[in-house]
Order: sequence, then structure tokens, then C-alpha cells
Amino acid sequence: MAVYVYSIVATAHPQRLAGLDGVGDPPATLRAVYADKLSAVVSDAPEELRPKRRDLAAHQAVQERLMADGTILPLQFGFTATDDAAVRTVLEERADEFTERLQALEGCAEYHLKAGQDEDAMLRQILRESDEARGLNEQIRSGSTNPELPLALGELVAQEVQARQDRLAAAAVEALRGFAREEVSSRPTGNDFVSVSFLVDRDHEDGFRTAEKELADELGSDFDLRLRGPLPAYSFV
Repeated sequence: MAVYVYSIVATAHPQRLAGLDGVGDPPATLRAVYADKLSAVVSDAPEELRPKRRDLAAHQAVQERLMADGTILPLQFGFTATDDAAVRTVLEERADEFTERLQALEGCAEYHLKAGQDEDAMLRQILRESDEARGLNEQIRSGSTNPELPLALGELVAQEVQARQDRLAAAAVEALRGFAREEVSSRPTGNDFVSVSFLVDRDHEDGFRTAEKELADELGSDFDLRLRGPLPAYSFV
């Protein structure tokens, strides 16, 4: 039977799994596959695995329990292998790589920051600060029938938005990266201009959260900053 793999840990990790359920309906029983100094927490994989709320919650609960007791390499939801022997083979063949990564993540947690700005607020700011954009807008509002004006204004605003968001994103990351060992950026969606994960040492968590609050205060109410964490370090495995 295929096995579902949750996380890789050092064999010395406590691996307290009592009271936790695995994925599937009915829930699968958790177990460990050992290979010298490493082990993987696994369960039997259901025949049809989908990201249902219960299964996502079960996956996350395993990661959080393991994370509370030591360093882990958390795998993303849905990772499976053919059987225990295949898991053991991977642990043996990539032992040095996994061990090195466990050492790099030791004492750390992931924090994920997303930030966006209200569209109307940004447009008002552009019209207030850009003479060219303000001039085009005034011509349109005065009743000009030149069909090129709206297009020119739209292109100018799009360029201004991109340039401003790039600067804001760089400033936000710069304000926080001093508290992190590593960072990984992803493509923002919607109105967001920042989507970045930080690997933060436990000793620096308070400073990191304080810096994020100061950044939010500095940007003001037109901005929406969302910080999630501490999380299993999915982005850094």
C-alpha cells in the first residue's frame, strides 16, 4: 500500500504522535520509518487523496506537534511514496542532504508576510504626486474627447503602480530581513505587492514581530499587512 509522508526528522526526535490522526477517512494511524539517524513520519495513504479540510488539518496538526519538540523537514500536503521501503531508501540515499537541512532549520520557524494597498488610495496618491497623471486626468474630466487620453492615463498609472509597489516590496523586505536567516519570495496575487517567507530564529521572533508592527504603523491605514507564523518551515525544505 502507498504511504503518505508528513515529515522528516532526526531519529532522536521524540516523535510524540499519540492522540493524532493521519489523513483519510477513516483516519490512518501514524507511524515512523527509520533509517539510521533519520526517520520519516508516515501513514497509509488513502486511495483518493484530496485537499479536504479535515485532511489538511490532520497534516498540519502532525507538523505542529513535531515542530513543538524539535527541528523538522515538513513536506507539503499530498506527498506519497510506494511503500515504507521506498521511504527508507530515500532517507538513506539523501541522508547527508536531509541532515544538513535539519541543521540549517534548527531553532527556527517560518513567518509569511503578505502586504497590499487599497487601490483607490494608491490612485489618489499617484494623482496627487504625479504632475503628468494629474494633467491627463484633468483633461479627461474637463470633457476632452481625445480617445488617446484615457489610454495614456491608464498606461501611466499602471507603470506608476508597478514602480511604487516594487519600491514598497523592497523596503518591506529590507525592514525585516535582518531578523531572518533566510527569505523566499513568491509572486503576489490580487492587490498584494509582497508575498515573502522568512526563516526566523526563535531568539529573534520578538524582534521580528515588533519590526513588522512598526512597518505596519509606518505604512498607515491604507495598507493591509498580514503576518502568519510561527509555521513549519515548508518554504525552506
